[in-house]
Amino acid sequence: MPPDHDELSLHECASLVEVQEVSTGIGSACEEVAVLYANGNVREAEALLEALLADAGHADDEWPWTMLLDLYRLTGQRERFEAKVIDYATRFERSPPPWQDLSATAPRARGGATPSLKLAGLLSSALAKQIEQIVVLGERNRAVRIDMASLRDADDEGSALLLDAVARLRRARVRVSLSGVDKLVTTLSARIEVGVAEQRSLWLLLLELLQNGGAQERFDDLALDYAITFEESPPSWNPVEPLTEDTAPDAGVALRAGGHLAFDGEIAGGGSAVFGRIVELAEERSDIVVDCSRLRRMDFVSAGTLFNVLSTLRGKGRNVTLRGVNAMVLALLHVMGVGQVARITPRP
Repeated sequence: MPPDHDELSLHECASLVEVQEVSTGIGSACEEVAVLYANGNVREAEALLEALLADAGHADDEWPWTMLLDLYRLTGQRERFEAKVIDYATRFERSPPPWQDLSATAPRARGGATPSLKLAGLLSSALAKQIEQIVVLGERNRAVRIDMASLRDADDEGSALLLDAVARLRRARVRVSLSGVDKLVTTLSARIEVGVAEQRSLWLLLLELLQNGGAQERFDDLALDYAITFEESPPSWNPVEPLTEDTAPDAGVALRAGGHLAFDGEIAGGGSAVFGRIVELAEERSDIVVDCSRLRRMDFVSAGTLFNVLSTLRGKGRNVTLRGVNAMVLALLHVMGVGQVARITPRP
């Protein structure tokens, strides 16, 4: 049955439901570990888990074993993982989880590449829809690369539209870069005239292109000319880190093939921007799958917000599955009662 089109807001979801304390079944010590890790106290969490395994009263409890093995994977400690994994397999008579480096410094596989959109011809108001697509693409994936190699020229109105889109993305903390700018830089440089206060947006676009190209000396010269021409302070030099086809976006949320959401990296500070994507998607469908295989950590406050969001969506007939959750985050979600309002599957 297709979902209705009730207005769903993150503020509504986060405020209508109070988080309830529930019995988790994982034990108070593991609950403490989950909260320590959620708050960024990784060493304390690891020490407590190792102490639990050394305690005969907890040695046959699978939760601390599973959490410690995943903590080793999340922190890239392969030797410690391999030293424990044999004991785990022997004690519980089952295949242990495979080694996989899940740390922040682990190499990223292809498939999480930065999305790219190409602009061609004349950058004018005729490209307004394409420019808006850039904003949508960036907000969905938290990073976007704009390929400008096929642009032959730009007018003042088109320059203003693109600059506004870039500014909106950066205010939303979306990583954005402009590539293939050399030809357009040459074209625009030939069109501007010092002392003629016209086509201000075109000047500003040229400054933006020089920043993306890392041309600081040319930027500084143009910034001085801009100040003289328009009698106002120019933008400051703020170099832009280039995004390539293989650059993975920052932590957050992305929309992947098949319409599935994916949590990535670490979610902290309440997670409003990240969980808002679930609310948006819930306006279009009743069943939502969130891939959490690249989610390393979620802080306590964000887990509470997630519970409230999912509770509200459950009340509106939406079903959410959190797939591939690591044991450290899984324990936290148990503490917060998220399993009551969503289906959660662990990471292998």
